[in-house]
Amino acid sequence: MNTEKSKQAFLDAQKVIPGGVDSPVRAFKSVGGTPLFIQKGEGAYLVDIDGNRYVDFVQSWGPLIFGHCDSDIEAAVIKAVKQGLSFGAPTQVETLLAREICDLFEAIDKIRFVSSGTEAVMSAIRLARGFTCKNDIVKFEGCYHGHSDSLLVQAGSGAITFGTPSSPGVPADLTKHTLLAKFNNLESVQKCFENSNDIACVIIEPIAGNMGLVPADETFLQGLRDLCDAHGALLIFDEVMSGFRASLKGSQGLVSVVPDMITFGKVIGGGMPVGAFGGRLEIMNQLSPDGPVYQAGTLSGNPVAMNAGLASLTKIKSQKELYRDFASKSARLTQGLQQAAKKHGISLHVDSRGSMFGFFFNENPVRDFDDARRSDTDMFARFHRAMLEEGYYFACSQFETGFISEAITLEMIEETIVAADRVFGAIK
Repeated sequence: MNTEKSKQAFLDAQKVIPGGVDSPVRAFKSVGGTPLFIQKGEGAYLVDIDGNRYVDFVQSWGPLIFGHCDSDIEAAVIKAVKQGLSFGAPTQVETLLAREICDLFEAIDKIRFVSSGTEAVMSAIRLARGFTCKNDIVKFEGCYHGHSDSLLVQAGSGAITFGTPSSPGVPADLTKHTLLAKFNNLESVQKCFENSNDIACVIIEPIAGNMGLVPADETFLQGLRDLCDAHGALLIFDEVMSGFRASLKGSQGLVSVVPDMITFGKVIGGGMPVGAFGGRLEIMNQLSPDGPVYQAGTLSGNPVAMNAGLASLTKIKSQKELYRDFASKSARLTQGLQQAAKKHGISLHVDSRGSMFGFFFNENPVRDFDDARRSDTDMFARFHRAMLEEGYYFACSQFETGFISEAITLEMIEETIVAADRVFGAIK
């Protein structure tokens, strides 16, 4: 596989962009080699600037439910662009998309759009603090909620990849209000409430996607619900990754626990930059201009992103078997990978939820951050590099989640499993 153009492009980028990338995990530090510079996407495929084609199991980290360059979403974007890129004023499409989301989620009476998942979570936590008049928050080791200061404490995703769970530049005066608990461990959360009577909210990825795919037990989520109710705290589900990916209703389609607020990100934009946070009426009514909690953004509710999101969600809802097909494909991929690894004496633990999937080079099941960190990252790096050579693009970190798009066929998945069998035999 020739990647000379990508190598040169990376050298050029490093001269003017820190690390040569605009998001750290893209630098391929944890898997080695040079990041591939992409020229275009075509359905299930990525094409790099050297002309190599890859079946894409990243899908822009989630939002491309229908793959690259979906004709319906593309048409909606083009139509919106021809009417203007941004107005800094209300448009009716914001209301249409908001109504669609509110109708789907029991927890959401009102929703506000922003421009990223990080912004959505940051704003939701501010609102939770304003609503409860409390200061502390509880988060979980390995869960990643964006790069705002209060949340870069034992964060997942790129923070794990680079071995820096907390970041310089984050004042201790901010992180002292962030209490850490263990994922899927209710006792650790109870201790947080014992140590503080000033907890505004508990925030969790109900289907963690940033330490690899690690779903929370429903009994654990119910325990969080009960603790928050008992102590006057809000429960926030971060569904930036799992919203419209695990099911039409995200984790809400799989568990019965109802949070007070939900945050969303990339998936509701159909590939455009977007985020959102929503919740119960009495909470959302505390948000400016109705209430005292301030939040604003010039590009919030951007008409291009709103039209892309509405087109994507409309198409999702029109396909009744979509998530059943996703679940079938994800299960076949993960089970096939596990069987191929076992054939070569390699321990691989797998899981999937809807169109989300994950696998760990680990001798034991993964239920929390500590389990995830015991995975063989060197083995993952070898697997990742070899699968690129075979023409398959997986997330460039052991601690990320993979995604299936509608454009990925069962035939492609079977071919992926065959390729993985060859790779496992070679890397053992």
